[in-house]
Amino acid sequence: MEFTEILGYIGALIVGLILGLVGGGGSILTVPILVYVLGYNPVIATAYSLFVVGSSSLVGSIQKFRKGLADIKIGLAFSFPSFLAVYFSRRYLVPNLPEVFLNIGSYTLTKEMAIMTFFALVMLLASYSMIKTKKEIEELKSIQQPYYKTFIQGLVIGTVTGIIGAGGGFLYVPALVLWAKLPMKKAVGTSLIIVTINSLIGFGGDLQTIKVEWLFLLSFSAITIVGILIGGLLSKFISGKKLKKGFGWFTFLMAIYIFYKEI
Repeated sequence: MEFTEILGYIGALIVGLILGLVGGGGSILTVPILVYVLGYNPVIATAYSLFVVGSSSLVGSIQKFRKGLADIKIGLAFSFPSFLAVYFSRRYLVPNLPEVFLNIGSYTLTKEMAIMTFFALVMLLASYSMIKTKKEIEELKSIQQPYYKTFIQGLVIGTVTGIIGAGGGFLYVPALVLWAKLPMKKAVGTSLIIVTINSLIGFGGDLQTIKVEWLFLLSFSAITIVGILIGGLLSKFISGKKLKKGFGWFTFLMAIYIFYKEI
């Protein structure tokens, strides 16, 4: 086993630990680990990330459901427009993106660079979501929103999720608080159900366009799940709130690094 591969598996464990400790956000690191540590093409990396995110979120959603912190009915209602968008974006949009987006003089913006730059933009959104307080999100409850707007939200978030290969929980949680009027803890658990469905269906769209290294992918996912279980145990002794804010700032710095690396 090569050194970079060992680093990649350590990264998988860290992703799982973060997910287990703070209840989300860790999956945003999966794509950078696959691209910058293990050297995968961003298109392959975002596909693999969907499987890792989906399988780990499945474990997390089962844990939340057992504790009564997940609403399956609302999760299924919200996931319908999202998984349609994720599947079609992976099956048709990503494979058909132009290989060169921009060509100005000596500067060329390739498909891979564009995906990672867009990923960095979403990481900035994620960092803000993790840094801001629960009170700020709870204040959204005073706003009324009809379902057709939520349906459109689901399509938009699903498309973003499909392109970048992240879970999108940081986008779903505020939407669930806003539309379904769910308490914060239940919104987090319900978002895991949505992320599980979206990610695995989105990965199904990739199966028709890419060749999967199943041994590596299953190993990476298994280590992530082990990390989630360990993180879940450690969360009883460590303040998840402080960790989440700290990880939010780390995500912000990672986004800046990706911008620098790609542009």
